Amino acid sequence: MNFVERYGPWALVTGASAGIGAEFARQLAARGLHLVLLARRKDKLEELALELRQKHRIEVRVLAADLARADFADEVGAALAAQEIGLLVNNAGFGITGEFLRHDLERESDLLAVNCRALMILTHRLGPPMAQRKRGGIIFVSSVLAFLATPYSAHYAASKVYELSLAQGLRYELGRYGVDVLALCPGSTDTEFHDVAGSRAVGAMAVEPVVRQGLAGLGRRSVVIPGWRNRLLVGLLKFAPRALSTTFAGQAMRRLGRVQK
Repeated sequence: MNFVERYGPWALVTGASAGIGAEFARQLAARGLHLVLLARRKDKLEELALELRQKHRIEVRVLAADLARADFADEVGAALAAQEIGLLVNNAGFGITGEFLRHDLERESDLLAVNCRALMILTHRLGPPMAQRKRGGIIFVSSVLAFLATPYSAHYAASKVYELSLAQGLRYELGRYGVDVLALCPGSTDTEFHDVAGSRAVGAMAVEPVVRQGLAGLGRRSVVIPGWRNRLLVGLLKFAPRALSTTFAGQAMRRLGRVQK
């Protein structure tokens, strides 16, 4: 069974307007999947959709939606009724850098909704048809911070722990139905994420190898950590006391982030 037969005919990519999400769209289009691109910025989605239609002769649907809204699920569900989604890429998310208690509560609530609630709802809605067909895939774009308690990015890191744990648990549950589940855990990546979060990108990987390694691991591994430096970091964390690694992370975030002192 080839890639399209196993994960097609349609893929839904959230957060597809830029960065890792846009690169997932490009690489999946190159593999022959039709696409539903979901994000808030409709103009960016339309530009990408036009590019992919012209280059790969596939069908592309654009869905502008805010995953932080409590009622997004009904809108998205109605729009997807006619598509057979064989691959769900839960990529949408954002971070906030700084002291948690100084942050706006509504913004932190939006982070929780986008990074955790939205992907849970989409997985719960799109997973059953995959299980019935005995094929399909779900990718959760988590982070290396899922392995590290991270001061000054505490809530974001916690949201990625949720995502990693959910992906690993569902891989076991859905595996008997023929549905592949993967947690992709990149480190610093060359995207607009850092501009939104208020941090500096240091040693950032390009998006192309991050996505390529994720797709290569789908159906073969439960977790993919792109880049040897990131894999080394996660490996070393297994031997470091939790308190020590948290202290180190806090000191690093003070240097790299826009943290008030």
